[in-house]
Amino acid sequence: MPVDTPATLHGIPPQDTGAEQAVLGSMLLAPAAISTACAVIDPGDYYRPAHETIHRAIVEMRGQGQPIDPITVAHFLDQRGDLRRAGGHGYLHTLVQSTPTPAHADYYARIVREMADRRRMIEAGTRLVQAATAPESTPDDVREALAAGTQSVPETWSEPIPLSHRPALPPFPVHALPGWLADFTAALAEETQTPSDMAGSLALAVLATAAAGRSVVQVRGRWREPTNLFVVVALPPANRKSAVFSAMTGPLYEAEKQLAEAAAGRIVEAELTAKVAREAADKAAGKAANAEGPEREMLVAEAVDLAQTAEALTVPVRPRLLADDATPEVVSTLLSEQGGRLAVMSAEGGIFDIIAGRYSGTPNMEVFLKGHAGDRLRVDRRCREEYVEQPALTMGLAVQPTVLEDIGKNRGFDGRGLLARFLYALPESLVGYRTINPTPVPEKVAATYEQNVTTLTLALAGWTAPTVLHLTPAASETVVAYEERIEPQLRSKGGKLGHIGKWAGKLVGAAARIAGLLHLGSHLDAGHERPIDKDTMRAAIELADYYAEHALAVFDLMGADATQARARTVLDVLTTGGWETISRRDLFAKLPRSQFPTVADLEPTLALLEDHGYLRNHTPPRTGKRGRPPAPRYLVHPQLREAQA
Repeated sequence: MPVDTPATLHGIPPQDTGAEQAVLGSMLLAPAAISTACAVIDPGDYYRPAHETIHRAIVEMRGQGQPIDPITVAHFLDQRGDLRRAGGHGYLHTLVQSTPTPAHADYYARIVREMADRRRMIEAGTRLVQAATAPESTPDDVREALAAGTQSVPETWSEPIPLSHRPALPPFPVHALPGWLADFTAALAEETQTPSDMAGSLALAVLATAAAGRSVVQVRGRWREPTNLFVVVALPPANRKSAVFSAMTGPLYEAEKQLAEAAAGRIVEAELTAKVAREAADKAAGKAANAEGPEREMLVAEAVDLAQTAEALTVPVRPRLLADDATPEVVSTLLSEQGGRLAVMSAEGGIFDIIAGRYSGTPNMEVFLKGHAGDRLRVDRRCREEYVEQPALTMGLAVQPTVLEDIGKNRGFDGRGLLARFLYALPESLVGYRTINPTPVPEKVAATYEQNVTTLTLALAGWTAPTVLHLTPAASETVVAYEERIEPQLRSKGGKLGHIGKWAGKLVGAAARIAGLLHLGSHLDAGHERPIDKDTMRAAIELADYYAEHALAVFDLMGADATQARARTVLDVLTTGGWETISRRDLFAKLPRSQFPTVADLEPTLALLEDHGYLRNHTPPRTGKRGRPPAPRYLVHPQLREAQA
């Protein structure tokens, strides 16, 4: 039996083209909006077929790990022969321009879903009316139309997104590094068939080894950031970490060797002078001991003077830039001996075990905490006192992901703030997808890298006091704009970075440190003579944003996201209860107070479950201006009820 469309009977069906465009524009602008939209709507919920085509393309591209933007989506649609059906290149850019903000993607999607539900209800009602009023219809026809309408009216659910799911992490922005450093980083990653994240992160650690203790960045007022960094890259075994480490740190060892050779003459001379002075003091003491009368007093005074002179003589230590598998006690001693400057570079994660007290039985992280911040370090030994006014410790580590999981279980690391001091990279392993016989690093690129790192390290080693790197006015404005963008994300409730606030609170400072390193790497001869410009600060912020996305994944790996842990508790309760709908008040009553002391503590968790498609807000509208508003209610994904059945 032919059926008229709702448009025939009621005019234009319920729709909101603006909301549909805003959903797609949000998905093109922000990867996070894709998961948000897919948790609320299906491709068939769009009124315009072109919008359904674009939505399906974006979802398919995300599943393949492809980048999403108007250009890449247009290329994808063109290859499928769907670009014209989707409105062409220009329409994809129109979608972006018509989107007020991707932050409201969830709200736009709910509008689209509501319009789709209304159209389905109208269609179901139309079929029922036609079946009931048509003279030739039988009671079975009417019952069939009613059954079909009942099936189409209820809301449909998409597959929920697992709580552990995160969008693909961004690749390391190699282009943000100085040209010569970017060239070597990219070439080394190609030669070793490793993610550029490892060589890129170590490149920053290499710059920090050269510059730490010799430069600080003047952000504003009394806010200064030293240029040392803690960087850790997590990759599974067989990712050639040792090969990359050797190539990246080789010039540092060469610079250390040259510093030692230059100091060798001074060390020998000082040792000989000290030896002669001690022997003279000992000889004078012997003569004084054998003398008598007035002569004894004169000889004792002479022996004392010689002994004091001998004691005042110091022998320079052999210059060191690098340490590896060192205990905290050794690190503090080396910092003291090397004027507060040292780098711990290792292709293994054993340093975390040492910090946790593998040898001593007691965690000892004081030198690492103060060495990162530049706070005054004083250590009293039985035989001597070690004192460093402004320590500058750098760490560049490559570990297995399981190491991060293990240290995440050690509350001492997080409680003291050690984990908040690292910049984390969690690249995807290339094992199994590596090119056989890849292109080696060009000789000129390798030679330039080695020469520049050695030259920079030796040049900065001669500075007796840290140089202050200032910002241009434009760079200062860029920092302020970055702070304004980051600050709302630090909120404990609703902020993207709120659950890793200890780490994220240092993000702007980390960007300033990186900017100082990029500046010195870009101006090898005269970095101290010019200020850090806007472009350099932007490059540093791009790197900081990269580390922020990876930190979210790493802290999730370490179990730092309390909201996710609470969300799993709520899912267990919902699965056990088997409800189709539940109020927030009733759900709160069934949850443990240890995790949810107040209803307000439940809000971030419910928002997360909504984002992942497990719940839908089903609060009835307020009918009047007076009285209490309706209690919030939620529809529960059928999958949770089926799990209990």
